[in-house]
Amino acid sequence: MPLSAKDLWKRVLEGAKREIPEPMIQTWLSSNEPISFEGGTLTVSTPDDFAKRWNEEKYAATLTQVATEGAGEPVQVVFQVAAERQKRPQMDLFVPNAAPVASATPVTPVNPSAQPLNDRYTFGHFVIGKSNELAAAAAHAVAEAPGKQYNPFFIYGPTGLGKTHLMQAVAHEVLSRAPNTRVLYIGAEQFINEVIEGIHGRTMPDLRRRYRADVDLFIVDDVHFLEGKEATQEEFFHTFNALYEAGKQIILTSDRLPKEIPGLEARLVSRFEWGMVADVKQPDLEHRIAILRKKQEQDHLETTIPDDVLRFIAENVRSNVRELEGCIIKLLLYASLRHREISIELAREALSDKMRPGDDAEARQKALPSIEKVQEVVARRWGVTPEGLRSKARIKTLTVPRQIAMFLARELLQMQLVEIGQAFGGRDHSTVIHSVDKVQTQLQRDRDFRARVDSARQELLTA
Repeated sequence: MPLSAKDLWKRVLEGAKREIPEPMIQTWLSSNEPISFEGGTLTVSTPDDFAKRWNEEKYAATLTQVATEGAGEPVQVVFQVAAERQKRPQMDLFVPNAAPVASATPVTPVNPSAQPLNDRYTFGHFVIGKSNELAAAAAHAVAEAPGKQYNPFFIYGPTGLGKTHLMQAVAHEVLSRAPNTRVLYIGAEQFINEVIEGIHGRTMPDLRRRYRADVDLFIVDDVHFLEGKEATQEEFFHTFNALYEAGKQIILTSDRLPKEIPGLEARLVSRFEWGMVADVKQPDLEHRIAILRKKQEQDHLETTIPDDVLRFIAENVRSNVRELEGCIIKLLLYASLRHREISIELAREALSDKMRPGDDAEARQKALPSIEKVQEVVARRWGVTPEGLRSKARIKTLTVPRQIAMFLARELLQMQLVEIGQAFGGRDHSTVIHSVDKVQTQLQRDRDFRARVDSARQELLTA
């Protein structure tokens, strides 16, 4: 009896687990429906054009191989937008010069507690690369169906890499589709301050109404500021529950994973991880060039800044998107003040505080020490062995240098807490957080301690 499309697709999903992580299968494949299986082609429906393109780009080859094994004959897996969805406006993440979906004037918040949205923070202005593609993909999916999937949507990563841009882009897209959507965009600090004022002014009922009843899309920036604030966390917990149970979309950003935020209640950590958790990382060279070109395009600077200058900036400024864009502004001002044409030499002068002359940033990255080197240098300077730092021993002679090595690994190598813990004998991420905090406190209190740590850091950077 020939295989049906449904049976083959079931086999494909099961077999794909060997090659594709389970979360990715749940996110991008499980919701798809098999349409037909004939002529050696398995046709599968997707909810929209974006999902179709994403699946074709990322998973089609793997799924075709798995389908061939499952059917016992050559099978090609193809994706098709579901018929009832083809008539709806589709988003195209992969069109490089997509027009921004933004109003002529900044969006005015419906809720009086909300901050206005930045009219430049749209999907059309967001540059996608390897460092942020999952977060961008999830953001598009959230904008397509707020409250239906990826709720909450939690974006984390270092400052200046586009977290705020991406969460506001969702709001812009949602408002373009449903202008009456009640959007509340705030920073966590604002929420904290309003809770404090509400307690002292006995206005909590009004605050709760504004945050829980009058909101369709709840967007909170920098939720890591909630750490250690018990009363605010209590209020945020109940606000989160009320909105989630009502099917309202929640989007949050932080500089770290939920479970890595110290002093955050376990029940909040659990809820923050219910939906989609996606990170944004530092952009690679190609991505940085694309960001600069997008900035160039937006400000109509194509004839002002040569391509070789853009590449020079991208090669030597690696910190974040915000600084890259700031370099363009600074370079233009510098050229204007000195009445000179923009060149690599001028860029080197203007941006000298952002780079070391004659030093290539990619080379600097490659020259960063390994975790083993960090352990070696710290162990030698504190009179212990690298093996001792990685051991389970908790004696003071090992604990202090171990904490210092963890701190330097976090600072210099930008390693994840879990990775650092594994490198030091399989310790828990909470131990790493405690160690980093301990060293940071000691650096502020003890001048001699700070000098020793600085000396170790300098050796690692110049080795």
